[in-house]
Formats: sequence, C-alpha cells, structure tokens
Amino acid sequence: MEILNDIDFELDTRTLMQQASVPPNSPDAEQFTHLLNLARSAGRPKAAYRECFIDARSDETVTIDGVTFTSRALCLNLKDVQRVFPYVATCGIELDRAYRPAGDVLADFWWDTIKAHLLGAAVQHFNEHLTNRFRLPKTTAMSPGSGDVNVWPIEQQKHLFSLLGEVQQAIGVTLTDSCLMIPNKTVSGITFPAGHDFRACQVCRREVCPSRSAPFDPELWAAIQHD
Repeated sequence: MEILNDIDFELDTRTLMQQASVPPNSPDAEQFTHLLNLARSAGRPKAAYRECFIDARSDETVTIDGVTFTSRALCLNLKDVQRVFPYVATCGIELDRAYRPAGDVLADFWWDTIKAHLLGAAVQHFNEHLTNRFRLPKTTAMSPGSGDVNVWPIEQQKHLFSLLGEVQQAIGVTLTDSCLMIPNKTVSGITFPAGHDFRACQVCRREVCPSRSAPFDPELWAAIQHD
C-alpha cells in the first residue's frame, strides 16, 4: 500500500465564508476564522492506494488481487480494464482530535465544511499523483455505496479495505460495523483508466439531490439490472 501524507492545502477565508454563508465582520466570522486557523494548524489530509490487477471477471463479479467484488455496474465499467487503483482518501483524523462537536450545530456545520475542503485536497492530490506516476491519460472511479443501493452495495467497503490492507494503521481511517468511515469526510473506491467518464449519479434515481454531478442515464441503469 502506498501512502500519501505530505499533502498541501489552502483554506481561503473569503471563499469558505461564502460557502458557509458566514457574513464578514460579524461575530460568526470571528468564530469561523478561529476554526479555520485550528484546521490550518492541525490538518493533515491523507490518501492510501494500491496498484492492482484483475484476476477474473463475469457479468456479476470481478476479482482483484484475490478479492472478489459483486457489482454489475463495476463489472461493466471494468470490462476493458486490467489495472485498477483501490484507494481511501481522508481529511485526516487529526481534525477530529482538534475539534469535537459540543452541541453547537452551526459551528459543527462549519467544521464539516472545512473538513470537506481538506478531503477535496486529498482527492485532488491522489488523482494528480496517479496521473503523474503512472502516466494515465484519463481516469474515473466508483465507490461502494454511491448511487442506488444495488449499484455497488456499501457492505463491500469491507472487501475494499481488505484489498488495501491496514488502512487504519496507515492513515487513521476506521471502518465501522455499518461500513461507514471515520473521519466522516473520507471517501473510498476504485480508480481506473477509462475511455469515458462515469459518475455514480448516472445510475442514481433520486430526483432531488443537492450533490448530483451528472444526470440520470436510463440506458446505463438498464444495462446493470439483473435479468
């Protein structure tokens, strides 16, 4: 497992205040700035990944370095792929140690906004690292639990962590019994070379979603359904 833990990040006060709807020169702005400074001091975004190869595949399963995943959507996306990069990227457990929610809903929301920004820095660094190290022309990714529940079940986080190895020891990310990750601003998945862009939103039928990044694709949805 390769570990990326020397990740630069910037926290632009004005931009983040706008994102969090914090008025400048207000008491809220003073508290928000305090949280930003705390994150600047404590923040350590990280990522871990492996270079892996596909051993076997079918319409329903794909085996990667001895670990078998069940997802028709994943199989469809990997049908012409031999090499993949399972990964976990996180804002860093250090932020949870620096600030613990204490019932202030607004401050907790602000802190999550800041954590999300550090997670974004980790993901960007990871993607740039893959591109530069492996000379990948274009990549896309899938994550367990994204999209509709049967696209790639979140329970297969356990398989992904098994494939990667000692994730908690490497970058501090814990997988709970319900397959959620701690810190909460953590993402996992499999990145792979691709001739087309794939986003889980394409196979998610939720009509109203503030995080939607691509329209629902009924043809792609039909292709991953069981007969």
